[in-house]
Amino acid sequence: MVTQPVAGTFKAFSAICTHKGCPVGSVSGGAIRCPCHGSEYSIVDGSVKRGPAPGPLDPKTVTVKGTSIVVS
Repeated sequence: MVTQPVAGTFKAFSAICTHKGCPVGSVSGGAIRCPCHGSEYSIVDGSVKRGPAPGPLDPKTVTVKGTSIVVS
């Protein structure tokens, strides 16, 4: 899951919810949402904004190479 909290700044996180392992879905209003049980995570740091998720999304490394974004 790649977000852009500020123009030109990219963040990446695991796309798996820490509650029950569902894939997270949409991003809107500053939150990454899990469709299974309603958990919400911050697009800035992956922290839990609303449970039942017990912990943040795992961060990933983002590298911008020209017009490409590489996540590792």
